Amino acid sequence: QVQLVESGGGLVQTGGSLRLSCVGPGSIFSISAMGWYRQAPGKQRELVALITSGGSINYADSVKGRFTISRDNAKNTVYLQMNSLKPEDTAVYYCNSNWNKKNFWGQGTQVTVSS
Repeated sequence: QVQLVESGGGLVQTGGSLRLSCVGPGSIFSISAMGWYRQAPGKQRELVALITSGGSINYADSVKGRFTISRDNAKNTVYLQMNSLKPEDTAVYYCNSNWNKKNFWGQGTQVTVSS
């Protein structure tokens, strides 16, 4: 059973910054695509950012230019640096790993941006 562990969520003011971290399984981390998703109350879970095992990156239009996804394979960790945060960024953020057509999820971490 694959386990992902997220950290870094919290409460910040509009315009503030936060960095999320997710530690994945060492045996398959380097060959897995890693993504960050978020889900706000009453909304569908949406992809925020994705980085493949080959290093290609995609962002949702709503976060492009403000968020940065990166990975450190030596530490089995994927990061999401979030800058210029807005109230609409408020959601539970989930780490996702995809390997061999199988998805694994973290438990989620709450990010709240106050006005």
